[in-house]
Amino acid sequence: MLKKLILFSLIIVFFSSCENQAKKDDHTLKTLNEYLQASPDKILELQSEISAQAAKQAEQEIHSFIENKLKTVYRAEWDSMKLVYNDKELRFKYRKFGEKPPQGWSLYISMHGGGNTAPEMNDQQWQNQINLYRPKEGIYLAPRAPTNTWNLWHEPHIDVLFSQLIELADAFEDINTNRVYLTGYSAGGDGTYQLAPRMADQLAAAAMMAGHPNDASPLGLRNLPFALHMGAEDGAYKRNKIAAEWKIKLDSLQKQDPEGYIHDVQIHEGKGHWMDRKDTVAIDWMAQFTRNPFPQKVVWKQSSVTHDRFYWLAVPAGSAQKDAEVVATVNGQTITIEKVQLVDTLLIRLNDKMINLDQKVKVFYNGQLLYDAAPVRNVATIWKSLSERNDPEQVFSAQIEVHLK
Repeated sequence: MLKKLILFSLIIVFFSSCENQAKKDDHTLKTLNEYLQASPDKILELQSEISAQAAKQAEQEIHSFIENKLKTVYRAEWDSMKLVYNDKELRFKYRKFGEKPPQGWSLYISMHGGGNTAPEMNDQQWQNQINLYRPKEGIYLAPRAPTNTWNLWHEPHIDVLFSQLIELADAFEDINTNRVYLTGYSAGGDGTYQLAPRMADQLAAAAMMAGHPNDASPLGLRNLPFALHMGAEDGAYKRNKIAAEWKIKLDSLQKQDPEGYIHDVQIHEGKGHWMDRKDTVAIDWMAQFTRNPFPQKVVWKQSSVTHDRFYWLAVPAGSAQKDAEVVATVNGQTITIEKVQLVDTLLIRLNDKMINLDQKVKVFYNGQLLYDAAPVRNVATIWKSLSERNDPEQVFSAQIEVHLK
C-alpha cells in the first residue's frame, strides 16, 4: 500500500512539474513575441529554462523573424546582385539547374581565377566562371571578388560576405543550408584551399581546382568532403607538387581518423593549368554529400582569419587566435575535449538533436570533470545562435562554458 502511495505521489509531482513548465513556456513564448514586435534587443534577457517543444517553436519564430528582416533590409542588394560590406562590394550572378527539391535548392558558390592583375582580366575570369560548371540540380552562383589582389578570395571580408550570401540565398531563393558547396579555379582554387577549412561548418563539400594553398591547413576538413583537381604539368608556384603533398596529408589524416577526412585527389596526367574540363567531375562528386551540422567529432584549427564559432564549438567574441586548435567529441551524454591550444574559455553549444538536454551532461578535459549538470535551454541562446547566422539547420538552444586554464 505504501509503495502505491509513493508512486501515486511521484506521478502527481511529475504532472504538476509538467504543468508548471508548460505555463512557464507559454509565458516565455508570449514575451518572445512581444519582444520580436517591439524590442528584439531585449530577447537576450530571456534566460529562463524552456522545454524542448518550446525551444523548437522559438527557433521557428526567431528564424522567420530574422529572415523577414533580411528580406526587407537586403532586397535591393539581392535584386541588383551586389552585396556591400564596409568598403567592399561583392557582385554575383547565378543560374538555376534542374528542379527544386522539397527541402530547397542546393547552392554552389564558384570562385573565378585571376588575382593580382588588371580589373578587366578579373572581370573576364568572372564571366568565364559563370559558365564553367553545370550541376544537375541547384543554384550555381559565381561571385566577382571585391578586390584585385593576389589573395582576392581569402581576405577576411570574404568569410563575412559568403556567410551573408548563404543567408540571403536561403531567404530569397529557399536553399537547403545542408547542401551548400564551394569551388574555385586557379586563384579561386587558392580561395577554396583557404576558405573550406575556415567555413567547413557552413558547407556540405568543397572542390579545389588548380590552386595553391599558401598557409592553409587541412585539419579543419575533418567533416567536410574535399576534392582536389590539378594538372600534372601545372608547375607554376609548384602547384602540382603541393597538390600531391596534400594528397599525402589527407590520406594520413583519414588513416588516423577513418570516419573523417573524406577526400578525392586527382592529378590529371598531361594537363597543365587548364585541365580541359577534367575537373568537372568534382561537381557531381560534391553533390553526393549533405552536411552533418552536428558532427560527433570536431577538429577546429584557426587560420590567419579567425572565427568565433565552428560547428557546436565557440569562443567568446574577440578571443579567437591564429593557430588555436580544439579537438572535441560528443558521445551520448559525455563531451570530451581531447586537445586544446591557445584557447582559455570554450563555449559548447548544444540542442536536442545532439544530446538529451533533460539529463546531466558531463564535460571532461585531461581526465578532469569540468561540468556535470543538465544544460539549460533558453530563448537567449537560440536568439544568439540565429542572430550570428540565420541557419535553420544549425541552431543551438543551450550553452556550456568551460575554462581550460
